[in-house]
Amino acid sequence: MSTEPAFVIVTGMSGAGRSTAAKALEDLGWFVIDNLPPGLLFAMAEEAGKVKLAADKVAAVVDVRSLAFTTDLNAAIEELEGRGVRVRVVFLEASDEELVRRFENVRRPHPLQGEGRLVDGIARERGILREVRANADLVIDTSSHNVHELRNKIVAYFGGEDRPGLRLNVVSFGFKYGLPVDADLVVDCRFLPNPHWVPELRPMNGLEPAVSDYVLGQPGAKEFLDAYEEVLQVVATGYTREGKSYATLAVGCTGGKHRSVAMAEQVAARLRDRGMEVQVSHRDVGRE
Repeated sequence: MSTEPAFVIVTGMSGAGRSTAAKALEDLGWFVIDNLPPGLLFAMAEEAGKVKLAADKVAAVVDVRSLAFTTDLNAAIEELEGRGVRVRVVFLEASDEELVRRFENVRRPHPLQGEGRLVDGIARERGILREVRANADLVIDTSSHNVHELRNKIVAYFGGEDRPGLRLNVVSFGFKYGLPVDADLVVDCRFLPNPHWVPELRPMNGLEPAVSDYVLGQPGAKEFLDAYEEVLQVVATGYTREGKSYATLAVGCTGGKHRSVAMAEQVAARLRDRGMEVQVSHRDVGRE
């Protein structure tokens, strides 16, 4: 592991959970500074080196209120990396509907809405952060997460930074509810027969053995898993070589209840057998 201080920059949409993520990192023993202007990131790195803060244990929360946010942040990251400091950017995301609900619940205006509507502020912020999100190492969609679930996800990603290799989040979903916005890779399981049309399986989900056995026993299921397991090994090796530490694989079917759940569990089990660190979640189970 590098002895240089490594930085995690936590940023993203206002209301998406930056404070929760920062508190979770603090609970893990990280040194976290909130609302740091991008121009001060390198000064923070220098101080971290002087006081010998633990590598991979320094984080800064940066928000959109810096007027030249994207320019300042990109320049600061380039300066840090040019001086040998590894930088990882975590971007917290949420749907417009969920952000509106959260702001309305706390009865606060969006920091960028000015005299306009709440949705205007959210739209303006998305525009400013578009490039940052595109270049982030890890994007977490918190739309369906409460504070405890987000904290657990941060702990899962950052609770053991000494472990090498790619950390993969496998999430099942239903296409009828939309793609997960934080997906790096997407698998479509709709080529398999749908257990929804089997009366005794319809009320079950893919975590139950009867559904899993049905899905995995269909023509093409094993062949697909065998082939995709090899593809993911190639992708994981490439991601690691390029410095990407985290990735999200979204496994979808029509409703996110049967096929995608069973296949997501199987993909995760196979990759764990190969020594990869994998966590699994099922976004749309119980949604219907």
